[in-house]
Amino acid sequence: MGTKPIQQKNEGSGGPVPGEFFELGREGTDAMLGMQRELLDAYEHASRAWLARVQREANLWSELAGKLMSSSVPKALSACQEDMARRMQMTTEDGRQLAEDAQKVMEAMVQSVTTARQPLK
Repeated sequence: MGTKPIQQKNEGSGGPVPGEFFELGREGTDAMLGMQRELLDAYEHASRAWLARVQREANLWSELAGKLMSSSVPKALSACQEDMARRMQMTTEDGRQLAEDAQKVMEAMVQSVTTARQPLK
């Protein structure tokens, strides 16, 4: 009995040849990696924005402490009022930033689901 060589094409069956099969797998993998990159980019952007926010918060506390230590009672009260106004503004900005970050993450997730559901070529 002789052994037959493995054929690279399924000529009569109409099925994909092994090279085409692996190409389909690679397309799916590339799509998944692209989705993961988009999500990581969105997370990285959000992390940088929140780190900057924490640094601004620390600077505000430092400024307020300096003003309170070197001023009279009326100036200290004025500094507290200014500080509260700045914190309210920062809170508003935080809400906007959080909404933007959540939207970017959701867009990346929707894009990945849309891409995953598209038939492979």
